[in-house]
Amino acid sequence: MNQVANNLYPMLFKPYRKTLVWGTEDWTVSAVVGSESVVDNGLWANHLLPKVVRQYPQEILGKQVALQHHNQLPLLTKIIDARLDLSIQVHPNDEMAQRVHQKMGKSEMWYVLDAEPCSYLYAGFREKVTPEEYKQRVADGTITEVLARHEVHQGDIFYLPAGRVHAICGGIKLAEVQQSSDVTYRIFDYNRPGLDGKPRELHTELAAQAIDYKVYPEYRTEHQEAMDDRDKCLDTPYFSIRIIEASQPFHRNVVKYDSFFILMNLRGDCTIRIRCTKDEVQLPEGASCLIPAAIADYDIIPEHASTKVLEAFINNRKSLKSLISDFLHWT
Repeated sequence: MNQVANNLYPMLFKPYRKTLVWGTEDWTVSAVVGSESVVDNGLWANHLLPKVVRQYPQEILGKQVALQHHNQLPLLTKIIDARLDLSIQVHPNDEMAQRVHQKMGKSEMWYVLDAEPCSYLYAGFREKVTPEEYKQRVADGTITEVLARHEVHQGDIFYLPAGRVHAICGGIKLAEVQQSSDVTYRIFDYNRPGLDGKPRELHTELAAQAIDYKVYPEYRTEHQEAMDDRDKCLDTPYFSIRIIEASQPFHRNVVKYDSFFILMNLRGDCTIRIRCTKDEVQLPEGASCLIPAAIADYDIIPEHASTKVLEAFINNRKSLKSLISDFLHWT
């Protein structure tokens, strides 16, 4: 194993929690400027994640990811605990976000970890509205009347492409995977003050430009979880999601995707063991780690009865010829 490979391992991160008017947000893996994750283990302990990525961008991100995203981590993961309703909001797509903010767009997904009885969220429209009606309903406080309201339960998945109006409501805890962007347009916030006592800023005009006004037949993502199996639950242009539920060691050789893997431990402590380096890290429930692309051949080992892990990555399936070339390079 060469020296570069010896410097790669599953990275854990120091806790980073934001307290907001509606609850808390744990940024578990982040390269967003001003909110960068700090490595908590191994050679790169106490270094900011973007700095580490700059040392070995292709080996950590994957060759295609590094090329397409200019050596920057393109995903952000969070745990959101909503005690009160979040604002009604929408995110711009890549084109608009780049044009207006010189940033990446923001498509995201939610995996519901826990939900109080009868709790619900908003995702998409339930009936057709025009941009003019949207603005009027924001002004008179009736925007929620035309949104699709979904009662939720543990294990539900929602994909929220840029342009889809949405809001998490009180009593819901969920894992969120999104493009690495902090651009949010707040549409309606129930006329409540922020933590500073002042009204929170709304972005009515920008949101009107970003919104997808189409009504879709279904907003919830159908998927099927099973013990000791991989749930191939979501593939999007921006990220792919898999759910692994395991009662025994579960092998994942995913080098073929030419991508880093973010692992979010949703339930039950586990150990992550890298096959080529023999490195091991303990991944407690609620924690996340980042596995570099070059060593993405690992075992998920439950420490107790079972564990459930969400994998987030960029799908860049590679040819056999390319895989052989990479293998010869790294060994």
